[in-house]
Amino acid sequence: MSAAMSAARSAAVLLAAALLAGCGSAGPVQPWEKGELARPEMRMDDAADARVADKAYASREAAAGGGRIGGGGCGCN
Repeated sequence: MSAAMSAARSAAVLLAAALLAGCGSAGPVQPWEKGELARPEMRMDDAADARVADKAYASREAAAGGGRIGGGGCGCN
């Protein structure tokens, strides 16, 4: 094995070890860190996904019998 390949392999192993060490050392999110994660720019969805989800929710709720009437017409609540 050449010296360049050995150096590249060593660098890859060190990089992998550093990445894996970073994942496990953070631990769970602490209560004082949750405010930072609740910012709008930290959301993982976009406007298109939200519109589709809202449309599906409205369709399901409208099919259930409306806002004031309980049940779906079968007599059950």
